[in-house]
Amino acid sequence: MKKIRVLVVDDSAVVRKVFSEELSYEKDIEVVATAPDPYVARDKIVALKPDVVTLDVEMPRMDGITFLKKLMRYFPLPVIIVSSLTKAGGALAMEAMDSGAIDVICKPGEAYSVGDMSAQLAEKIRAAAHVNMAQRALHLAAVRPANAPKLSLTKTTNKLIAIGASTGGTEALKDVLMQFPPNTPGIMIVQHMPANFTTSFAERLNSLCQIRVKEAQDGDSVVPGTALLAPGNFHMVLRRSGARYYVNIKSGPLVCYQRPAVDVLFNSVAAYGGANAVGVILTGMGKDGAQGMLKMKEAGAQTIAQDEKTCVVFGMPKEAIAAGGVDKVVPLLDIPGEVMKML
Repeated sequence: MKKIRVLVVDDSAVVRKVFSEELSYEKDIEVVATAPDPYVARDKIVALKPDVVTLDVEMPRMDGITFLKKLMRYFPLPVIIVSSLTKAGGALAMEAMDSGAIDVICKPGEAYSVGDMSAQLAEKIRAAAHVNMAQRALHLAAVRPANAPKLSLTKTTNKLIAIGASTGGTEALKDVLMQFPPNTPGIMIVQHMPANFTTSFAERLNSLCQIRVKEAQDGDSVVPGTALLAPGNFHMVLRRSGARYYVNIKSGPLVCYQRPAVDVLFNSVAAYGGANAVGVILTGMGKDGAQGMLKMKEAGAQTIAQDEKTCVVFGMPKEAIAAGGVDKVVPLLDIPGEVMKML
């Protein structure tokens, strides 16, 4: 079995040691080297040609964002950003995603155990190793035509949209949400992302979209014109009281190695939303969301999966299709229009 070769770049000797030790337990992953800063990393990348790089953002001599931009220009590789659980770190991570990083993970600490980190890091590395960097570059460079039709919606009563995404999802979600008009039915989103990173991500989307985008809080109502993003490290579930839809934010075990998990959201939407809902599953590694989407379809919801050509990683959509839970398979930029037709 060919192993995924990883380079760990971090100025913390402790982090380099923890990542190397934890990843050594994975049979399909090998840490071929570590580096304390981008200058050492550059030489090791040229010499060793790793499959995936984990990269800290705050380092001496050169910050990770600057190094990432240089790497994407001269030696594009799948990069997973590693940062601390701080709001500032979250904002930097979002800039890194805009600059070409594949995914983000936080360093272990009080709110994030070594065990949780290890399982998620291994999954993210596997996902990153499957990314077609040439296709990724084309996606980042793509611009939707200025004359693209504006979406509109005349009736929004009691409708819901539930979206799940993972690897590559930050850009995919931006492309989808930016097309929705202000009176779009209430949206609930699970994007695999650690705590505080979701805060920065929601703020970034809110600044770009016609709809309001916010990190969900327990008890938030699901209302037209607003998208609720599940906070990192917490599951989000739909509930209903009379005619009012709202969300509960809760802890709980990892599901499909994730918290928040798409399956947790989709299962609750199947139970409380039924035929009033549309489910969308976007790019991502693994099978999170597949069984939940099937339950949504069985409950009368209409469902959409992103197609393989436009996915960064065609894992979650593929599993949902294989499970029989998908009504339509659609290119990324056509998904908002298809959602509106279903509504």
